[in-house]
Amino acid sequence: MSLRERLQVALKDAMRAKEAERLSTLRLINAAIKDREIASRGEGGEQEVGDPEILAIMGKMVKQRQESARAYEEGGRLELAEKELNEIRVIEEFLPRQLGAEEVEAAVKAAIAEAGASSIRDMGRVMAVLKGKYTGQMDFGAVGPKVKDLLG
Repeated sequence: MSLRERLQVALKDAMRAKEAERLSTLRLINAAIKDREIASRGEGGEQEVGDPEILAIMGKMVKQRQESARAYEEGGRLELAEKELNEIRVIEEFLPRQLGAEEVEAAVKAAIAEAGASSIRDMGRVMAVLKGKYTGQMDFGAVGPKVKDLLG
Protein backbone atom coordinates (compact mmCIF):
# COMPACT_ATOMS: atom_id res chain seq x y z
CA MET A 1 0.00 0.00 0.00
CA SER A 2 1.44 3.36 -1.00
CA LEU A 3 1.86 6.19 1.44
CA ARG A 4 -0.92 8.15 -0.24
CA GLU A 5 -3.32 5.20 0.19
CA ARG A 6 -2.33 4.82 3.86
CA LEU A 7 -3.08 8.51 4.38
CA GLN A 8 -6.50 8.17 2.76
CA VAL A 9 -7.37 5.13 4.91
CA ALA A 10 -6.24 6.97 8.06
CA LEU A 11 -8.31 10.01 7.02
CA LYS A 12 -11.46 7.90 6.62
CA ASP A 13 -10.81 6.13 9.93
CA ALA A 14 -10.37 9.47 11.71
CA MET A 15 -13.66 10.68 10.22
CA ARG A 16 -15.49 7.56 11.39
CA ALA A 17 -13.96 7.75 14.87
CA LYS A 18 -14.69 11.51 15.06
CA GLU A 19 -11.08 12.28 16.02
CA ALA A 20 -11.09 16.00 15.23
CA GLU A 21 -7.42 16.78 15.91
CA ARG A 22 -6.14 13.76 13.97
CA LEU A 23 -8.52 14.51 11.10
CA SER A 24 -7.34 18.11 10.97
CA THR A 25 -3.68 17.05 10.77
CA LEU A 26 -4.37 14.45 8.06
CA ARG A 27 -6.21 17.09 6.04
CA LEU A 28 -3.21 19.41 6.39
CA ILE A 29 -0.96 16.65 5.02
CA ASN A 30 -3.29 16.08 2.06
CA ALA A 31 -3.47 19.82 1.39
CA ALA A 32 0.34 20.06 1.34
CA ILE A 33 0.51 17.13 -1.11
CA LYS A 34 -2.12 18.77 -3.36
CA ASP A 35 -0.18 22.04 -3.25
CA ARG A 36 2.95 20.22 -4.41
CA GLU A 37 1.01 18.54 -7.24
CA ILE A 38 -0.41 21.88 -8.38
CA ALA A 39 3.05 23.46 -8.29
CA SER A 40 4.56 20.61 -10.32
CA ARG A 41 1.75 20.87 -12.87
CA GLY A 42 2.62 24.51 -13.37
CA GLU A 43 6.24 23.53 -14.00
CA GLY A 44 5.16 20.92 -16.53
CA GLY A 45 6.22 18.05 -14.28
CA GLU A 46 4.42 14.92 -13.20
CA GLN A 47 0.92 15.29 -11.87
CA GLU A 48 1.20 12.57 -9.21
CA VAL A 49 3.54 13.08 -6.29
CA GLY A 50 5.40 9.89 -5.34
CA ASP A 51 6.22 8.48 -1.91
CA PRO A 52 9.70 10.06 -1.69
CA GLU A 53 8.22 13.52 -2.29
CA ILE A 54 5.43 12.87 0.21
CA LEU A 55 8.04 11.84 2.79
CA ALA A 56 9.95 15.06 2.10
CA ILE A 57 6.76 17.12 2.49
CA MET A 58 5.94 15.43 5.80
CA GLY A 59 9.50 15.82 7.05
CA LYS A 60 9.29 19.53 6.33
CA MET A 61 5.94 19.70 8.14
CA VAL A 62 7.46 18.06 11.22
CA LYS A 63 10.36 20.50 11.22
CA GLN A 64 7.98 23.49 10.92
CA ARG A 65 5.90 22.23 13.83
CA GLN A 66 8.96 21.64 16.00
CA GLU A 67 10.04 25.25 15.43
CA SER A 68 6.51 26.50 16.17
CA ALA A 69 6.25 24.42 19.35
CA ARG A 70 9.59 25.78 20.54
CA ALA A 71 8.46 29.34 19.87
CA TYR A 72 5.13 28.77 21.67
CA GLU A 73 6.91 27.28 24.69
CA GLU A 74 9.28 30.24 24.87
CA GLY A 75 6.28 32.56 24.65
CA GLY A 76 4.44 30.73 27.42
CA ARG A 77 1.69 29.42 25.12
CA LEU A 78 1.82 25.81 26.26
CA GLU A 79 -1.62 24.85 24.87
CA LEU A 80 -0.52 25.87 21.37
CA ALA A 81 2.81 24.06 21.82
CA GLU A 82 0.92 20.90 22.84
CA LYS A 83 -1.27 21.18 19.71
CA GLU A 84 1.86 21.36 17.53
CA LEU A 85 3.38 18.35 19.30
CA ASN A 86 0.18 16.35 18.76
CA GLU A 87 0.34 17.17 15.04
CA ILE A 88 3.97 15.98 14.97
CA ARG A 89 2.91 12.64 16.49
CA VAL A 90 0.26 12.12 13.80
CA ILE A 91 2.64 13.01 10.97
CA GLU A 92 5.41 10.79 12.34
CA GLU A 93 3.09 7.76 12.23
CA PHE A 94 3.59 7.79 8.45
CA LEU A 95 7.31 8.52 8.40
CA PRO A 96 9.88 5.73 8.43
CA ARG A 97 11.89 5.18 11.61
CA GLN A 98 14.53 7.86 12.12
CA LEU A 99 18.12 6.62 11.99
CA GLY A 100 20.24 6.77 15.14
CA ALA A 101 23.54 8.68 15.36
CA GLU A 102 25.69 5.62 14.56
CA GLU A 103 23.44 4.65 11.65
CA VAL A 104 23.62 8.19 10.24
CA GLU A 105 27.42 8.14 10.53
CA ALA A 106 27.60 4.78 8.73
CA ALA A 107 25.17 5.97 6.03
CA VAL A 108 27.25 9.13 5.43
CA LYS A 109 30.47 7.11 5.12
CA ALA A 110 28.79 4.67 2.72
CA ALA A 111 27.41 7.54 0.62
CA ILE A 112 30.86 9.15 0.42
CA ALA A 113 32.30 5.85 -0.78
CA GLU A 114 29.46 5.30 -3.26
CA ALA A 115 29.77 8.81 -4.71
CA GLY A 116 33.55 8.50 -4.89
CA ALA A 117 33.81 11.80 -3.02
CA SER A 118 37.24 13.08 -2.11
CA SER A 119 36.77 16.78 -1.39
CA ILE A 120 34.20 19.28 -0.21
CA ARG A 121 33.30 19.94 -3.87
CA ASP A 122 31.71 16.50 -4.00
CA MET A 123 29.31 17.29 -1.15
CA GLY A 124 26.35 17.73 -3.53
CA ARG A 125 26.81 14.24 -4.95
CA VAL A 126 27.04 12.73 -1.45
CA MET A 127 23.88 14.56 -0.34
CA ALA A 128 22.08 13.37 -3.48
CA VAL A 129 22.96 9.75 -2.64
CA LEU A 130 21.76 10.23 0.94
CA LYS A 131 18.51 11.88 -0.14
CA GLY A 132 17.88 9.11 -2.64
CA LYS A 133 18.21 6.38 -0.02
CA TYR A 134 17.23 7.96 3.30
CA THR A 135 14.47 10.49 2.61
CA GLY A 136 12.40 10.86 5.74
CA GLN A 137 14.84 8.87 7.86
CA MET A 138 17.34 11.60 8.73
CA ASP A 139 17.54 15.35 9.14
CA PHE A 140 19.58 16.53 6.16
CA GLY A 141 20.18 19.91 7.80
CA ALA A 142 22.07 18.13 10.57
CA VAL A 143 23.76 15.67 8.18
CA GLY A 144 25.29 18.41 5.99
CA PRO A 145 27.89 19.48 8.58
CA LYS A 146 28.84 15.82 9.19
CA VAL A 147 29.45 15.34 5.47
CA LYS A 148 31.54 18.53 5.43
CA ASP A 149 33.62 17.32 8.38
CA LEU A 150 34.30 13.94 6.75
CA LEU A 151 35.16 15.51 3.38
CA GLY A 152 36.86 18.61 4.78
